[in-house]
This record gives sequence, structure tokens and C-alpha cells, in this order.
Amino acid sequence: MNAAKRRAIFERLKAANPHPTTELEYNTPFQLLIAVLLSAQATDKSVNIATRKFFPRYGTPKAMVELGEEGLSEYIKTIGLYRTKAKNAIATCRLLLEQHGGEVPQTREALEALPGVGRKTANVVLNTAFGQPTMAVDTHIFRVSNRTGIAPGKNVLEVENKLVKFVPAEYMQDAHHWLILLGRYICVARKPKCPQCGIADLCEYKHKTPLQ
Repeated sequence: MNAAKRRAIFERLKAANPHPTTELEYNTPFQLLIAVLLSAQATDKSVNIATRKFFPRYGTPKAMVELGEEGLSEYIKTIGLYRTKAKNAIATCRLLLEQHGGEVPQTREALEALPGVGRKTANVVLNTAFGQPTMAVDTHIFRVSNRTGIAPGKNVLEVENKLVKFVPAEYMQDAHHWLILLGRYICVARKPKCPQCGIADLCEYKHKTPLQ
């Protein structure tokens, strides 16, 4: 895909949704970090249902440590892998208090040193909480990048690096959200909704879903 076509794609995505953001609910960088940590292999909707119950009372590292692993588990047991996530979340809270004064660090290295926080989670937090032009590649972005031809790659890191290289600078801040929403609702895995897609004529996917 050439640069002009990529630019046209992001121009359209921006025109359709000028101010995209995460569908996870949060009030602070810390709450976003915990929500993203909980969202692995789970839907944003299921995470929001759980966090609405405990963020108002336990929405800080100190309060969450006091709640404890078992207490947190009770709130998040409707989410997949909840025991591991509860363990990692409480351990992360302790490290934030011990090493970062209770604040969420603003570097990928420091974030990835926290239990349960991988590169994707770190990139989401850096982008959404701190406005850094990072690219968090999940299954939706990986699929969209390969299927459309925007940034094809054999693995997540290759796609991430290509997106960072190829997405025009002025669209980089919001590109992650546009691509996730496109993959979540239009460019879905089994049968993409090509007739409803605003970039279908720019997309290089050879097996587009025809009009019914």
C-alpha cells in the first residue's frame, strides 16, 4: 500500500470519528492501567461491569492493596483468568507504591516491569493516559493491518513497527483507537462487513464481502 492511500484511509477514519478513545471506563491513569490489565482475553464491556463495582471505593493503589487479592477476586470473577489477574493487579499496586510513589510511570520500560503488564498494555496506557504516539497492537489491529494492507506483518511486533513507520504523524495519536474500532465492529474476523466500511474502496483485501 502506498503512502497516499494510507493517508486517505486515516483522513476518512478521522472524519468519521474525530475524537476516538478507549471503551474502557476509567478516571485516572492508574484505573486505566488496571482496566487494561484486566481486559486481556476479555471484552471491554465485561471489564467495565466489574470495575464499576470497585473503582469508586478501591480506585487507588493503596486502597486496592488494602482490598487484597481475595477481595479483588470477588469483584472480577466474571472475567476470564481472574485469579491470575487479581494476583498481578495487587502486585502491581504494591510496586507502584514502593517504587513510583503511587503514580503510574510514563515509560514503556517501567510499565513493562510491572506484573501482568506486557508491551500492548504499556502502549495503551502511554497512548491513552499520557498522550504518547504509541501503537498497541491487539488481535483487531493485527487483523486489520494485514487484511487491508496498511501494515502487513507476520507477528504483533512487526505490525507495530510498520504502523509506527507508516502512519502519518498527525494521525498517530488516534490511529490505535480507529483501527481497534474498525476491527471490532466492521472488519470482523469471520465475515468482514465490507459494504458498511468507509474505507472499502481503499482497502487491498482481495476477498471482500459482497453486497447482499
